[in-house]
Amino acid sequence: MNSLPVAIIGGGPVGLAAAAHLAVRDVPFVLFEGKSEVGASILEWKHVSLFSPWKYNIDRAAKSLLEKESWKEPAGDHLPTGEQLVQDYLQPLAETKALKPYIYTNAPVQSIYRKGIDKIKDHNRENTPFIIRYKQDNDQKTLRARAVIDATGTWFSPNPIGAGGVPAIGEEEAKDSIYYGIPDVKGKDRSRYEGKTILVVGSGHSAIHTLLDLAQLKEAAPSTRILWAIRRNSPNGLFGGGQEDALPARGQLGLALEALLSKQKVELISSFEMEQIDRVEGRLSVVGVQNESPISLPLVDEIVANTGARPTVDYHRDIRYQLDSKLESVPALAPLIDPNIHSCGTVRPHGEKELRQPEKNFYIAGVKSYGRAPTFLLATGYEQVRSIVASLAGSKKEAERVELQLPKTGVCKSDFLAKRSCC
Repeated sequence: MNSLPVAIIGGGPVGLAAAAHLAVRDVPFVLFEGKSEVGASILEWKHVSLFSPWKYNIDRAAKSLLEKESWKEPAGDHLPTGEQLVQDYLQPLAETKALKPYIYTNAPVQSIYRKGIDKIKDHNRENTPFIIRYKQDNDQKTLRARAVIDATGTWFSPNPIGAGGVPAIGEEEAKDSIYYGIPDVKGKDRSRYEGKTILVVGSGHSAIHTLLDLAQLKEAAPSTRILWAIRRNSPNGLFGGGQEDALPARGQLGLALEALLSKQKVELISSFEMEQIDRVEGRLSVVGVQNESPISLPLVDEIVANTGARPTVDYHRDIRYQLDSKLESVPALAPLIDPNIHSCGTVRPHGEKELRQPEKNFYIAGVKSYGRAPTFLLATGYEQVRSIVASLAGSKKEAERVELQLPKTGVCKSDFLAKRSCC
């Protein structure tokens, strides 16, 4: 079975890093990307700059492959946008001779299972290959694999904006007026928000980025009104490390938000639990609870949902996997990444051992391994797949030697991310 390829699901930074490590070790692999190009989720926020400079965003194995093909490495201290991350790194990496023949785009994976063995059966399970069922060119196809690394992320599965993590009543019906993510307020989405009343929901870095962009729009279009709803009772704690932050761009973001609130350019609605959205004469009526009392917000034209994301595991159904009941992360990671305890900089390095699943040789890596936790670091994801690949290649010592050097306060980006809050 060792002659079979390793299947990687997801063509983002971590999936491509896994492919690079496998290629460097001459381990056969196939990478499945459901969209038409690599880095598809990053292109959803291509206008956003990262907090972390290039030197933290390039995987070592990937760099070694790129350097063989006349690639020009970006300046290490420069802060790339999402678009630059894709154009100057991910796309050239996917085009290298070592990776290109084994990357399948427009190939969404539909299911993973063991050949001829259902989820219940134990006999000879570990010696039976995985079957990857995927769709390409409108045809159902299958591929046998010795191992699977799921690095699909969570971007395309945003959390709803209702209190308690469930959709608000009427949220689905109002979806044409709700943007899940970071809109390009200063670019292609400007007309959608200019002169309108906008409600931003969420308290992560993505929400802060959206608020700052809307505030700039308000300078040019004073009739623009910005409401900001958060579940916590105060924005204190959202401003970050300020001048003490090891990553200045991140520190400045928090300082800018604090200044924005002090100048009353944003109307803060704290302790707010959203319950219902209704259409009223072409606008949105938002109703919820504030400090145990019903409250109706002013009518809004648009809602921006910056409430994070969650993993999708539908195609895992027929293999054995586990997720933490609280975070929906890989179970062993939960105590290391719980956002009630940790920030980006306090999550210790980890690798193959922590990422093991009940199904041998099946791994969830990258941001998806963190489930709903918003503390994922791109550099950490690279170290995850380096360790996994070392183990699959038979090098136990290299798999166990997990090394990662980060600034004291972590390496986060101005998005997601909410997940997507860290890069």
